Amino acid sequence: MRNSRRTTAVAIAGAAAFALVATGCQATTPDAGSDDWKNEKITLTVATFNNFGYTDELLAGFTELYPNIKVEHSIAETSNDARTNYFTKLGAGSGLADVEAVEVDWFPELMQYSDKLTDLTSDNVEGRWLDWKTAAATDADGRLVAYGTDIGPEAVCYRADLFEAAGLPTDREEVATLLEGDWAHYFEVGETFVAASDAAWFDSAGATYQGMVNQITNAYEDNDGTIIAADNEEVKDIYDQVLEASSTLSAHLGQWSPDWTAGIASGAYATMLCPGWMLGVISSNAADVDGWDVANVFPNGGGNWGGSYLTVPAQGAHVEAATALADYLTAPEQQISAFVEAGTFPSQVAAYESEDLTGFVNDYFNAAPVGAIFTDRAQAVNPVPPFKGPNYFKVQDALSNALSRVDVDKTDDAATSWDKFLVDVEALG
Repeated sequence: MRNSRRTTAVAIAGAAAFALVATGCQATTPDAGSDDWKNEKITLTVATFNNFGYTDELLAGFTELYPNIKVEHSIAETSNDARTNYFTKLGAGSGLADVEAVEVDWFPELMQYSDKLTDLTSDNVEGRWLDWKTAAATDADGRLVAYGTDIGPEAVCYRADLFEAAGLPTDREEVATLLEGDWAHYFEVGETFVAASDAAWFDSAGATYQGMVNQITNAYEDNDGTIIAADNEEVKDIYDQVLEASSTLSAHLGQWSPDWTAGIASGAYATMLCPGWMLGVISSNAADVDGWDVANVFPNGGGNWGGSYLTVPAQGAHVEAATALADYLTAPEQQISAFVEAGTFPSQVAAYESEDLTGFVNDYFNAAPVGAIFTDRAQAVNPVPPFKGPNYFKVQDALSNALSRVDVDKTDDAATSWDKFLVDVEALG
């Protein structure tokens, strides 16, 4: 990834959820209880997925603090793979890494077993995160069982070269103006594009639906955990809307499939919904492509897709040292480094006053001021996040399968696939 830093500071204003703390981003020494572990020769393992931005250099910074400790990093290909591994080994009582990453959509499912996670409460991290990020990681007994990494404020990434060929504006501010509006407007602009291009407008119905459903406060469950997905008219409406649009606008490429990845580079589609962490996905899979850019806009206002946590399973042999590693990795300065590397936008409030974040420019995306763009996009997100209970991941997976049967596999029509979704939801009880 080719990156640089802007020299002009960007002021941050707006929502109270993004109020800044007075402290800066100086490095801190983690506090993990007893000091005995610091004198032991220890190998710690950390398991993540996709691209958390944890470079060898960043991990080496922890070893510089604690020379006796070696850190080994394993990376699952997808969040789904990480989830399967986590729950299998959690149930077995052994085999998990010392520090394990958890994705926000299946984190509520894990919180049912918070007694199997280490309590990470510490004065050292008090006030580090956005309030809602901390609240979601605090169990019924008041134990903080996970440290927040990133959040996923969304913009729109687009192929400027494909826009130009289709007669659409290419300047990111003009593109933001072009796309400002609701989802219907986003699809209308897409119809204009595909009428003048051989490329599709977006990658898949499933990926686009993800951005739409994350704007619903209670999509699949009431706050008491009752599953409402089958009867929620908002969910059915966006399911119908995105599938109707996909018939003419979609590249019909299942997200994370090899064909989808290839499409990032080949120009199979002109736009994709783009949380900050997607920047690293794009640049790493289309390193030689010059056309990608990012616009400070998102259909229907703002949205958050994704975001993760680090947990320390209680089954580990070195929970104190692992707690220190989780502390280090989620400190503001490390999370800013991860953003520079992979676009993972920090959830740490102190990061928002740092020009290392707000002034960051990504050369790959045509020198886009991505630090300022995603800080702005974060302020457009509803500070009360959508409710995601223990069944959220399972319902979302069933809905994604329903969309894929129509859009990607083309084995079902929309009505038939919805009926199968209802059966899947009913089976959840």
